[in-house]
Amino acid sequence: MIQVAICDDHKLFREGIRFLLEQMSTIHVLYEAGNGQELLEKLENEQPNVLLLDLEMPDMDGVETLKRIRPQYPDLGVIILTTHSDTKMVAYLMELGANSYLLKDAEPETLQRGIESVYHEGYYFTREVSKAMLGGLKGNTRKKPTLKNNVTISEREMEVLELICQEYTAKEIADKLFISSRTAEGHRRSLIEKLGVKNTAGLIVKAIKEGVIEI
Repeated sequence: MIQVAICDDHKLFREGIRFLLEQMSTIHVLYEAGNGQELLEKLENEQPNVLLLDLEMPDMDGVETLKRIRPQYPDLGVIILTTHSDTKMVAYLMELGANSYLLKDAEPETLQRGIESVYHEGYYFTREVSKAMLGGLKGNTRKKPTLKNNVTISEREMEVLELICQEYTAKEIADKLFISSRTAEGHRRSLIEKLGVKNTAGLIVKAIKEGVIEI
């Protein structure tokens, strides 16, 4: 059972989302919060697997909340749930450590798929958001990636990175490259370290933004 928390300042919206999620057999709503500060207090006592986070909230908005929780709760899956589809904001939030970005008018099935994917794979992009986001990133000036300590990406790591960006799971990558799942996961973690990002979602954004891979 995936434990989910909802952070949104609109009570009616929270209740509506909670009602939808409680109809899903794989998901349990752990608690709700009306703003980032309230969420931080609840996180101290109990951590969910996935957080649905609104951007516009009083006292502490979604951006500031994400900045605060990511260093302290690196394994918490964060899905930004908002009405804004600005491509620059999507990329910015992914680089801050968000795992997914969904619009509030998404279908219930999309929300469920997003929660399950973030829980199991660490990221989820809808086709619409992916197209908008990647289209915006492609317009950026291409440059060499900024890597730590002048390290380079190996040929095998590039193969893994390209498959990650094509939304292959760790097991699928392992099968395709004839390596173990543990080795595939090791390459993923190495790429995250080398590209200086926080998770797989950030890895995909950084790889495309910096021109490490072509799309």
